[in-house]
Amino acid sequence: MTERKRMCVNPTERIAGNMDTSFLKVLALVLMLVDHLGASIWRDIPELRIIGRMAFPLYAWCLVVGSVKTRSPLRYGLRLLALAVVSQPLYMMALRHTWTDLNILFTLLIALIAIQGIRARWMGSQLWLPALCYLVLGYLKVDYGWKGVTFILILYLARESKQGLFAAFVAYALFWGSTSISVNSLFGWNLPFAALGGLGTVLSAFFRLQGMVWLSLPLILFPTHTNVRLPKWLGYGLYPMHLILLILLQMINGTSFAMLANTL
Repeated sequence: MTERKRMCVNPTERIAGNMDTSFLKVLALVLMLVDHLGASIWRDIPELRIIGRMAFPLYAWCLVVGSVKTRSPLRYGLRLLALAVVSQPLYMMALRHTWTDLNILFTLLIALIAIQGIRARWMGSQLWLPALCYLVLGYLKVDYGWKGVTFILILYLARESKQGLFAAFVAYALFWGSTSISVNSLFGWNLPFAALGGLGTVLSAFFRLQGMVWLSLPLILFPTHTNVRLPKWLGYGLYPMHLILLILLQMINGTSFAMLANTL
């Protein structure tokens, strides 16, 4: 093993959060399907989009754990790249995107490259490689964009402390949600922010659509012990499978595909 590889792979490195990543990936996939059903079929049920906010943080945390534990960052990255390319036409069909709108696996790949640059510390790679990733994000339109990549990097930097994870997660959730729509009701129940005065003002900041990624925080902070085990390729390989299922559900539901002609 080369010296550089020994620097990148440390089996004793502390990770304070949940290590049950196979379970988290399956759960993230289910939550993402719920989110995409709300985006494409049942658009009149906003709660589906709210529940779906939990998916990306779980994928982000799994990538952080995988980045630390993998013995071959190159193979890890190539798996993500292959699945991202395979998923792109399905992503376009399922969610009516174009070739210029890249799916979430490209987001995870860019974050992985940035993290490995930080870990390798090769000729200042902890500085120039993340900077290069952000430069690329200025030209590529990936799902969740630079905010998503930044969120992953924050989780990585805070990975050794539950208190740090909590503080960083909540702070960035508030920042991320500050420009998204307010959530004033859930399942037909109006949230009584106005009646709570100053406390309601504080709470309302946590109830913005994108900011509600905080719903997934307990699953990241506290360990689960499900004993779920997935082959390496299947962890993210479930992503294109869920897009196929989404396309089939749209066909069954009678969703029109006329708009797809403009994206292919």
